[in-house]
Amino acid sequence: MIHFFSFHLAYSSFALVLVVALFIGMAKTGVHGAGMMSVPILANVFGGQVSSGIMLPILVLADVIGVWYYHRHASWVHLKILFPWAALGVVLGTITGSYINDGVFKIIMAVTIGVSLIIMVWLESHKEEVPHKKWFGVATGVTGGFTSMVGNLANSVMAVYLLSVRLPKNSFIGTAAWFFLVVNWFKVPFHVFVWHTITLDTVLLSLVTLPAIILGAYLGVIIVKTLSERIYRWFIISMTLVAAVFMLI
Repeated sequence: MIHFFSFHLAYSSFALVLVVALFIGMAKTGVHGAGMMSVPILANVFGGQVSSGIMLPILVLADVIGVWYYHRHASWVHLKILFPWAALGVVLGTITGSYINDGVFKIIMAVTIGVSLIIMVWLESHKEEVPHKKWFGVATGVTGGFTSMVGNLANSVMAVYLLSVRLPKNSFIGTAAWFFLVVNWFKVPFHVFVWHTITLDTVLLSLVTLPAIILGAYLGVIIVKTLSERIYRWFIISMTLVAAVFMLI
């Protein structure tokens, strides 16, 4: 048993927390499915809503690394549409999350990843590009903010949006990095003052995982550099499928 502040974790549970931090680091530098795999891992250790509060400080640290490396590649045309509607989604997610249990939380995870995966495969197989219409950005912003607040699952939602508008690989990663940096920081007060899932202990626990986050970010950069634009698109889809299967198991 390992004692970290108010946390009393078995060695296996603490190892899973470090794996989550590693995966999140990888996700923030382009390996997006890795971030989705971390959600069910942490939920199995701590439960649904509590795990969201533990994961958020880890995400915030990893977001800084992702933005630092890819900040020049962001598409601000898309981000300016997404941000205000994502804020609305976070507020809706905060209200909804106060009334759902872990069973409903897991259903939301499964539906979000499953629907996103189907849309990604369809878009890529049919070579369709969703028109650059404001309604599409609005819908993505609200859904992304909501799923990010309820279960830190906006990765799949953003992947659908960024794949559909055909952003190049580095722009895909840079835009996602900025989106999650802003949205995750915006979520912090709701976790602290409404859900009470972020405490000094959760912040300190996240700091303990910082080496794993940095290692994951480094591995993510290496992996993404080896992939061509087309292979990277299918890589995102494949990682989402792996995350969906892993969650069901």
